[in-house]
Amino acid sequence: QVQLVESGGGLVQAGGSLRLSCVASKSIFSMYNMGWYRQAPGKQRDLVAAITSGGTTNYADSAKGRFTISRDNAKNTVYLQMNSLKPEDTAVYYCNANHRISGISIWGKGTLVTVSS
Repeated sequence: QVQLVESGGGLVQAGGSLRLSCVASKSIFSMYNMGWYRQAPGKQRDLVAAITSGGTTNYADSAKGRFTISRDNAKNTVYLQMNSLKPEDTAVYYCNANHRISGISIWGKGTLVTVSS
C-alpha cells in the first residue's frame, strides 16, 4: 500500500510563502494523478491544485497565480509552492494520489498551514 507523507506546513504572515512537500513511499507518478486539497475548520475539503500522470496541471481559482504544483519523479515527491499567502488560505493541506484507471484514492494525514493577518 502506498503511503503519502506531507510536510512543510507552519505559521506564516500574510504575504509570505511556504512550500509543501508530499513524499510517496514508492514510485507512483506514472499511474497516479496527484493533488493537493485543503480543509478549513467547518468546511469541506476542496481541491487546490493537481498534476496528472502526464504532467498537466490545474488549479482552483483561489490558487491561480499564487500557487504552483510540481513533482520530482526521482524523489517521489510532489510540491506545492504557495506565495502571497492570505489568511483565508489557513487550512489543513492534504496530499492525494488518485489511480488514473481504477480511481483508487490515497490520502496523506495532512499538514497545517496557518496564515496570520
